[in-house]
This record gives sequence, structure tokens and C-alpha cells, in this order.
Amino acid sequence: MPPRRLLLDTASLYFRAYFGVPTLYAADGTTPVNAVRGLLDIIAKFVRDTHPDEVAACWDNDWRPSWRVALIEEYKSHRVAGGASGAPADPSLPIGAGGRGAASGVAEIAEAALSIQVPLIAAVLDAAGIATVGADGYEADDVIGTLATNAPGHVDIVTGDRDLFQLVTDDVAVLYVARGISKYETVDDGWLATRYGICGTQYVDYAVLRGDPSDGLPGVAGIGEKTAAKLLAEHGDLEGIAAATNLSPSVAAKLAAAADYIGRARQVVAVRTDLLLPGDLSLPREVADPAGFDRLCTELSLGSSATRLAEALRDR
Repeated sequence: MPPRRLLLDTASLYFRAYFGVPTLYAADGTTPVNAVRGLLDIIAKFVRDTHPDEVAACWDNDWRPSWRVALIEEYKSHRVAGGASGAPADPSLPIGAGGRGAASGVAEIAEAALSIQVPLIAAVLDAAGIATVGADGYEADDVIGTLATNAPGHVDIVTGDRDLFQLVTDDVAVLYVARGISKYETVDDGWLATRYGICGTQYVDYAVLRGDPSDGLPGVAGIGEKTAAKLLAEHGDLEGIAAATNLSPSVAAKLAAAADYIGRARQVVAVRTDLLLPGDLSLPREVADPAGFDRLCTELSLGSSATRLAEALRDR
């Protein structure tokens, strides 16, 4: 049997953990560790639920890549610390969501009590033997796109981000945690057909037409979710819509006015699937560095969260 792969949209999950877990502190009494502990609990749950052979904690080495901003200037601009101009980030900030981009050097809005935990998360994952995978100049979505598209077997993606619905195929499912970790939904083509009236391969075009305020993408003015889904159901994709001769004059005019935006937005929304990434994502049965893991567990007071992760590795 080909290996089963679990891909974690790490920043999406540790943001959720930070806001969902009461503030907890390390042994020093001052360093917050609620995001660390919450993320370990999340990983333990999905290792138990999916029984993976391979796991990757996918990382935002640049949460707002300059090449995407060059295409759509508004891309994530509302999430830039210091305003849309993007004041230079403190170089001491960690790389990743809630910190600075490796290439852009621009910091994302986040509470300091979360940003300080990002390097701690990376250290604990490394000691546990869970691969942390990122690529400079790219977001975790692009890492996930590459690792999902090129996987030899079934892939489960854990995220709260709808953009990754575009990766859904017969072999790739999205475990969508927007309603909570315990209430996650398994997104496949059947789910997408019921919810939106589209399939995974149509999701990029759907998002381009509808827009995505969370990423600063306005969409095509006057084209909402229902119209976008109807157009794709009737014509297949943006090329089919552009070639259609039976569009209403109103819809045709809206699409024509947004033609330049549509072309640029499609490149922004589509995740990359061609990055050069490490190949070994094997998940160990025991933590990879027992001494280092135990030291971090003590220093960070990881307690039952660390125990649950170690047990999930052993028992999967």
C-alpha cells in the first residue's frame, strides 16, 4: 500500500490553538505556551484519526509573497503590521505567520504572545520528529499544494483555509476545521457539490469570481457565490465562460470589465504544485529526540499535550 500522508496548515492551526486554548505558561511563569500545547493536541488528534505514515507541518516561509503582491497589490494588505505600507519587520521576529516573511521582511498582525511561541513550536516539532517544511518566497499553501499533488497515496490536509479546497481529488481530502477541531468536516467533491455546486478543480475559478475578503481579493463586482457557481456549472471553467455566447448582457459586461483582474487573481489564488521540497516525511513511532523532547516538555510545561502526541505516534 502507498503511504498515507497528513499535511498540516501549521499557521492556520496554531492561530486557532492560540485563541482556543486558555493562556498557559512555561516553567518560567512568563512564557506563554497555549499555542504550543494546543497545536500538539491538534496533531495528536489527527494522527489518531487518519493513521498517517507521513506527516508534514507546512510552514509560511513568506506569508505574503512579493510575487503575489505584484499581481494583486491588495493581497493580504489588511493583515500587514504597521498598515498597508508594511513597515519593515523586526528581524528578531520569527519567520512565518505572526512573524516576518523570509523574503518580504513584512510582519503579519499578531499578538506578541503568539509570535513568541512560533520558534518554540518549531523546536518541539523537530524534537518529536515531525517534518517542518517551508520554501522561501512561498506560503504554506504552496508547500501543501506540492506535497499533495505529488503524493504516492492518499492525502489528508488539515486546515481552516478554504483556498485549499482546490486540491480536492479522489485521492486528496481536506479536513476543514472552521467549525472547530472536534467538529471538522471532510471536504471531498461530494461535499463541494452540496455546499457550492462545484468540484475541487473548479474552486480556483470560483474563488476568483466570488472573491475572498480574508485575502483582500475583491472578486468580480456584481458576481456573488450563486452566480459564480451557476456560471461554472454551465460552462466548466473561466475559459468556457469567456467563450460562452449565451451570457446575459449584464454578466458579460461585468466579466469584461474585470478581465484584467481575473487573469491576475487566478495566478494569486492557484497554489503552486512544483516546488522543490524534501522527500522524507516519514513519521516515527517514537519521538525522534527523546532527550531534547523531554527537556522541552519540562521547560515549556507541555504536560499532557506532549504525552498525547507521543502516544499517538506510538499507537497509530
